[in-house]
Amino acid sequence: MTATATSTLFSIAINPNHVLKPKRFILQPNLPFFKSLKCIHSKPNTSLSCSTVAFPETAELVVPSKLRHLADEFQSFPEPMDRMKRLLHYAGLITPMDESVRVDTNRVMGCTARVWVEVKIDGEGKVRLTADSDSEITKGFCACLVWVLDGSEPEAVLKVSTDDLVALNVGLPGTGRSRVNTWHNVLVTMQKKTKQLVAEKEGKVPFEPFPSLIITADGFVPKGSYAEAQAKYLFPNKLKVDELVNVLKDKKIGVVAHFYMDPEVQGILTAAQKQWPHIHISDSLVMADSAVKMAKAGCKFITVLGVDFMSENVRAILDQAGFNEVDVYRMSNERIGCSLADAAATSTYMEYLEPASRSTSLHVIYINTKLETKAYAHELVPTITCTSSNVIQTILQAFAQVPNLSIYYGPDSYMGANIVELFQQMTVMTDEEIAAIHPKHNVDSIKSLLPRLYFYQDGSCIVHHLFGHEVVDTIKEMYCDAFLTAHLEVPGEMFSLAMEAKRRGMGVVGSTQNILDFIKDRVQESLDRNIDDHLQFVLGTESGMVTAIVAAVRSLLEPAKSSSQGAKVTVEIVFPVSSDSISKTTPSLNSVEASDINISVVPGVTTGEGCSIHGGCASCPYMKMNSLSSLLTVCHHLPDEENMLSAYKAERFKLQTPNGQSVADVGCEPILHMRNFQATKKLPEKLVDQILHNNDSGRLV
Repeated sequence: MTATATSTLFSIAINPNHVLKPKRFILQPNLPFFKSLKCIHSKPNTSLSCSTVAFPETAELVVPSKLRHLADEFQSFPEPMDRMKRLLHYAGLITPMDESVRVDTNRVMGCTARVWVEVKIDGEGKVRLTADSDSEITKGFCACLVWVLDGSEPEAVLKVSTDDLVALNVGLPGTGRSRVNTWHNVLVTMQKKTKQLVAEKEGKVPFEPFPSLIITADGFVPKGSYAEAQAKYLFPNKLKVDELVNVLKDKKIGVVAHFYMDPEVQGILTAAQKQWPHIHISDSLVMADSAVKMAKAGCKFITVLGVDFMSENVRAILDQAGFNEVDVYRMSNERIGCSLADAAATSTYMEYLEPASRSTSLHVIYINTKLETKAYAHELVPTITCTSSNVIQTILQAFAQVPNLSIYYGPDSYMGANIVELFQQMTVMTDEEIAAIHPKHNVDSIKSLLPRLYFYQDGSCIVHHLFGHEVVDTIKEMYCDAFLTAHLEVPGEMFSLAMEAKRRGMGVVGSTQNILDFIKDRVQESLDRNIDDHLQFVLGTESGMVTAIVAAVRSLLEPAKSSSQGAKVTVEIVFPVSSDSISKTTPSLNSVEASDINISVVPGVTTGEGCSIHGGCASCPYMKMNSLSSLLTVCHHLPDEENMLSAYKAERFKLQTPNGQSVADVGCEPILHMRNFQATKKLPEKLVDQILHNNDSGRLV
């Protein structure tokens, strides 16, 4: 039998050369979706009826065949409006779900409309699906997916990937947050529910959920001991807050802290911000900018809560801005290291850069490195710093601006590999899609730059290193339908997972600030829809970020609470932490309110900070050296007239580079190059000149 193209949802073009014997495809009228379904033809001269549609006898080929047919059908309409009309027609054929099934546990996350999916496995082991939505367009998506997958074996349902739905990308054209992502999000939810039912049927022990913190307009609900430990400090001790505020005001002390700070310290600082404006919590780059603003506002001292290279950067940038008289203090009398910065402060890293010194090359160095490293590298190879939020644009602009350029990125190996993978993915995009990322590039230019892009192979952050396969496996099983966030420093497995989520509007890959902005935007969108909603975010970076996230989310939820018409929106932050990595010392709490709570839960294998082979505690032991007691000790002893804080003071670099220049001056230049790039979106002329004349200007060490 040879079937040519028809236009109905139940017709399919069969290859006449197919070796399998086709059999008659019989619709099952007892299924709710098919009760009112009638064959609709877009071409009046077709001779193939619904009752005679044939599919290959092999069951595993039915789903791919249906997908191909559905793609052919929508592609037969050249105009988007015609495809939309067909989608709306199918929406009218679906039988509405019973209200008892339209519950939150069946909701699909991430869709611009409310969508419900119910999955069952019948007595024959076949997957039975029902779906519904309060949006007609979304209902059309659901109708199509139910038709493709209902009655299939579980394996067939799980084999479908979101890439298989690309050809079905119909509906309202738009950005990554448009309704077209419903195809993907509904599919992921169907597959998650299917996997859970199969595991239950086979008697498999389900994955233990990650700890999480549920944020509401009224308070917090921690789930799991790790979340309890985080939640403990979200309502800080008022006496400690007042003590800190008083000393900061009295001595005009500014505080800059990193997002990864200890939750107790962040809780105190966040509360103190309401009384003293010169407290800022951010990523590493903005810390130095904030310190300059505080100095301009009259702060006489700056305390830095971070690792040592952050204190170095603050000291150097203050000097560059002319605030030499403002002293900078770190929070420990011991060295506060960083595994990533230490990886670049080696002879091995300079050896990695040697080939670059002999060619037309640019060294793009991550901001999270020592000033000394930046200085030594810049004398060897023209260098510009980058952050995780601007590294892609920096590299693309450099390749576009300087002909035949080679770029050496470092020191974060995971970020380097992820950058290369991202560019590899761009090689299969259209020129228009690439131009939207950077207007000077197309498929050919991206392909040509890849062989000239190098990254260091031996550097990583000990926190982001923890997001490996054990954590990823749990995310795939239990949180594949949640919003996924990932820092650009995470390993490739987590990166790929978050990139896939990003493509369907359900994820973000970038800096800590990018992650925070993504969460805020999704919460605001939910509030704007004014529909009861529960948003779940997997936090793919250091858990210390939760304090800033809670503050931002609460600032959005609390105003909505005062409106009698406002919808109830809850936000759940999931910590990818293995249960084997936590010492549980107290019973679980059901809720946390604004009162003191005595909890002695410590992340780590037994005590202290650290992580086990079973998964990460996503907590940086170096950052946790910045304690509240250290901050108060430093503040109370300022000004340091008796020189008791010499070990805490961030001194100026008196060292010189191999060429006899100041480490501070040379080390700051790559940072200034980046600031110039951020302002103009181009490499500064001075840097371009350094690149083009590196070999003949006496820069070689």
